Amino acid sequence: MSTTDGTTQASAATALGFTKGLAVQELGWDDDVDEALRDAIMDAIDGDLLYESNEAVDVVLLWWRDSDGDIVDGLVDALTDLSPSGHIWLLSPKVGRPDYLDPTDLAEAALTAGLALANPATVSANWQAQKLVRPKGTRR
Repeated sequence: MSTTDGTTQASAATALGFTKGLAVQELGWDDDVDEALRDAIMDAIDGDLLYESNEAVDVVLLWWRDSDGDIVDGLVDALTDLSPSGHIWLLSPKVGRPDYLDPTDLAEAALTAGLALANPATVSANWQAQKLVRPKGTRR
């Protein structure tokens, strides 16, 4: 499967920084997610995605749709198992698709949750990714 800009999910997983050995927690999975992207991420990290974790994770992969509720709550929940130097990849339907997140709402939610928006990325035909990080002064 290819993204709209011609890249494969494998190259999208690499572009998102997924590498062997990373501990990646997945939240918000449902039957509408991009399974090829999930498989590419698992191949890149050479392991399974975690649903619960007893240790801090390097990355949280958060699938979120507008109908999932308050995005601030989702982001705060995603911080629970995230290491101090970790980050969140928020995957949401592309703008104009059903259940997409309004970019202004996302920016406000990130600020409220104590996060900063970083790199956006196109990852599939229907999903976009937004990297969220803790502000530099709060990372260890």
